[in-house]
Order: sequence, then structure tokens, then C-alpha cells
Amino acid sequence: MIKKIGSDVLAYIYSLPYLLGYIGRIFVSAVIFFHREKGARKVLIMQLLFTFIEALPIIAVLSFSLGSALYILGYSFLLSIGQDSLIYNLLTVIVVRELGPLLVAFVVTARSSTAIATELGGMVTSHQIESLVACGIDPIDYLVVPRFIGVTLSVFFLNLYFSFCGLIGPVVVTQFVNPVASYGYVDNLLKTFSLFMLLTSIVKSLLFGMIISITATYYGFNVERASTEIPIAGIQAVSKSFVGIILCDVLIIVLSIL
Repeated sequence: MIKKIGSDVLAYIYSLPYLLGYIGRIFVSAVIFFHREKGARKVLIMQLLFTFIEALPIIAVLSFSLGSALYILGYSFLLSIGQDSLIYNLLTVIVVRELGPLLVAFVVTARSSTAIATELGGMVTSHQIESLVACGIDPIDYLVVPRFIGVTLSVFFLNLYFSFCGLIGPVVVTQFVNPVASYGYVDNLLKTFSLFMLLTSIVKSLLFGMIISITATYYGFNVERASTEIPIAGIQAVSKSFVGIILCDVLIIVLSIL
């Protein structure tokens, strides 16, 4: 067991320069992406369609349900101890700053990370990547960067959408459950908002989107010859994305309280 752990650590260290170069290459290509041919833009549009548009219903249900449940249960508890005004701080912190970006990233990882990794892995085993290179098309420019931009933008916009639905949902539900509790909801909610909270949420969503897209494309290209490696690449993409997202979230939280 110790030997296996040591070999895994060494393999990770040896692959680190390649990974850093891969990430740097993606960022450089992303800067000049929109000056390229229209073919790569079509890939970006399709990625936005799958990752952003098709995820709107499930994000709406999650955010609406979570925000409403949190407001109803939290308001009842805080009212019993005479601190009902704190519900707005609780709601904005959980929905906007903490849980919103994290849940959106998990949903996108579950839906898109496997799809991207298996798609690219299938292209490797079917020699489509070699065909692109033979035609003078850079796979990073044509396949990776559109997915990188598409997933990152999707997580960003889905996070804003999650926050909106999660904050509007409670006032809609309480109109039927307890109309008194919804009095002055919007005004009190706006008082708890801060620029730092919004910036933290935006930074999280952008970083999470980058982690998901880079991890998925990296493991998709790591497939070699056998088609049996494709599902393994999908599993690795999802698991490593989850680990990266959680570690990034913890790091941001630690830095925000220093």
C-alpha cells in the first residue's frame, strides 16, 4: 500500500510540469480565442447550450427549494429566540456566497465533466485528434478552449441564476405560507448585501468553472488506445473535479477570514 501511494505521488510530481504547461497553453489560447475561425465558436455555442441552457431547470428547482426551505425553517427558529432579523444575513451568506457556487459547480461537474472527458477520450481512441493535427488544426484551440470558456461562463451565469432564484423563491412561497413574514423582505435583503460577498461568489464560480473544464479535458486527452479507458477517464474527471472544487472553496474561505 505504501509503495502504491509513493508511486502515485511520484507520478503526480512527474506529470506536474506537463499539467502546468497545459493550463498555461489554455489560458494563452483563451485570450485570443474570439479572433479565430468560426468553427471553434460553434463548439463554444454548443457547450453553452449543453452546460448552461439545459441546466437551467434543475438549478431553478434546487435554488428555489433550498432558499424557500432555509427561509421558512430559519425564520421560525430565529423568531423563537427573538433574532428573526438575522434570517436575511443567513440567507445571503448561504445562498449567494457559500452554497450557491458550490452546488452549481457540483451540478455542472456531474452533467458536463463526464461528457467532456468521454467525448475527448472517444476522439483519441478513434484517431480523430490525429486527423485534426494532420489537417493543421490545433486540438487545444479547437476542442479544449471552447469547452474551457463555455464551462467557465456557464458556471458563472448559473451561479447568478441560482442566487436570484434562491433569494426570490422564499418571498413567493411565504406569500402562501406566512404572508406576514414576507413583509419588507426585499428591503431587508438588500441591506445585508455587500460588494465583498458578491465578489467572493463571482470569484468562486469562475475558479470552479476553470477547474471543471481543465480537469475534464485533461483526463479526456489522457486516454491512450483502449476504449475501456474512456469510462475511467470520466470517473477520474468527476472525482478530481470534486476534490479540486472543495479544496479551492476551503482556500477561498480561509483567505477571506484572514
